[in-house]
Parts: sequence; structure tokens; C-alpha cells
Amino acid sequence: MSSNPLVSVITPTFNRADYLPFAVESVLSQSVPDFELIVIDDGSTDGTAELMERYLADSRIRYLKQENQGQSVARNRGIAEARGQFICFLDSDNAWVSTKLETSLKAFEEHPEADIVYGDFITIDGEGHEHGVNRMARYSGRITPQLLRDNFVSMNTTMSRKRCFDEMGGFDSADRLAEDYGLWLRFSTRYQFLYVPVVLGYYRVMENQISSDKESRFRANEQLVQSFLKAYPSAVTRGEARRGLSYFFIRKGRYEYSSGQRRQAFRSLLRSLSKDPFWMGPWRFAVKMLLTSSRGRRM
Repeated sequence: MSSNPLVSVITPTFNRADYLPFAVESVLSQSVPDFELIVIDDGSTDGTAELMERYLADSRIRYLKQENQGQSVARNRGIAEARGQFICFLDSDNAWVSTKLETSLKAFEEHPEADIVYGDFITIDGEGHEHGVNRMARYSGRITPQLLRDNFVSMNTTMSRKRCFDEMGGFDSADRLAEDYGLWLRFSTRYQFLYVPVVLGYYRVMENQISSDKESRFRANEQLVQSFLKAYPSAVTRGEARRGLSYFFIRKGRYEYSSGQRRQAFRSLLRSLSKDPFWMGPWRFAVKMLLTSSRGRRM
């Protein structure tokens, strides 16, 4: 293996021996062969070490094991070990299309001003059945105002310049719910993002990802956004911050309303209005709640 590979691919894993080959082989099948794959085993007990032995004949693959410390710590160790000019992340239950690296490198070549390139993904279930392309709105350039609303940068599709991590650090090891969101928010204060409207990978959604997990993520994201705005007060204008928070509370309220938590949804609506009453988002949501409630009473 070259001591200076072009791309370093970092795959943290914990008890994912059933899915890990899917991820590893999607990297090995890349149309660009100049990479290193660093698998960080975060204390697996399911035979992951034995599984990885079959791949270690390929000099591009490194397998490192540590005590269980969480995904962020594993990713940060991978960053510290990385020797490439570019960094990519691939979770051990996900996978890439064969042209993922080629597409990303071409985007950097055509847009040298870009620091982070990312794209779209196809959602799959536990058995690998496809459920369509995620059609979330995504943005390029200075994306901090849009990121405040929601995290639309899919980490498993990203390729970042290594110097970004050298200059601003890696993941928050204390954060186990929104570590990638925090990283992209920080990076957005200094670096240029480039969205490539191409499917670059597959994202697995497990059946046990229940609503309580989503509620925890909303709480974690709200805390993260508020902390970010305090730490980087000049990253956005006051109006952009208020609009971003208003949008966030509408997203939260819509989820709460759809899951039957109407009182919580109403509180989220009020919070959205308090942040920015001068756009149509919260008012549309208020009308939707009113109409739905009226139909329910008539029935």
C-alpha cells in the first residue's frame, strides 16, 4: 500500500459482522483503486476480528481494535491514522456505489474551491431492499443558514479535504446522537460545501429505529444548534439564526403532530412563531393543524 494514498476511508464498527462485508466490499469495488480503508473496531464481541482476517491480504486495508468508546472516538482515531489527502466515512452497515470515489474526486477537480463534496443516497432496509432515493433539499457554498434548519449533509456520501480536520478538529466524542451534525455546522463556518446531485451510496434504516430515537435526536439537535450559535455568533446574521430556529421548530412540530403529540406540536408552533413570525411556515402549519382538528371533530 502506498504510504500516501489519495483517499482515506474510515469505517467504525461495533457488532456489525452481519453487515460489515457489504460495506468493505463496496469500497474494494471502487473504480478508483488509490485508497486506504481503515476499519476501527470499537470493541465488537461478535466475531468481527475473525471476519476481517479474510480482507487483510489486501495491503490497502488496516484493521484497528479498541475498547468500546463510541462511534465518535472511533472516527477520530481513524482521522488520526489517515494518510490520504481526502477523508471519507462509511458506516459498517451502509455501502457505496462503485463510482463514489471517482465522482467525488472529479467534483473536486472541477471545483477546486470546494472543501467538502457530498451527494444523495438510496435508503435500504435490514435485508438490503431499496426504498428509493432520499430527496432532501441540499445546498452548496455557504450553507450555515440552511444547516440550522436541518442536517442535510449525509456523512456516508461525503469526501472532505484532510486539512479541514487538521485545522478544525474532528467529532465531539461526548456526542452520540448528532456528532456529524455538529461537525458540519463547525466546518460550514470556514469551508465551502459542494452538493453533487448523484446517488453515491446506500443508507440502511433498521426496524428498531423507533420514534423515541427520533425524539432524542430532536432534543440533541436543538441543544447542538443553540450551543453552536453561542460559540459562533458571527456565523450567521440575527435574521438567519431566527429563521433557522423557526424552521427547526416547525419540523419538530410536524413530527409531533403526525405522531399524535398534539400538545407538544402546539408548543413547537408557538416557539416557531416567537422566533420568526414574518414568514409563512408557522402559519401554514397552524392552518393545517386547525383544519385537521376540525375534520376530526366532524367525524
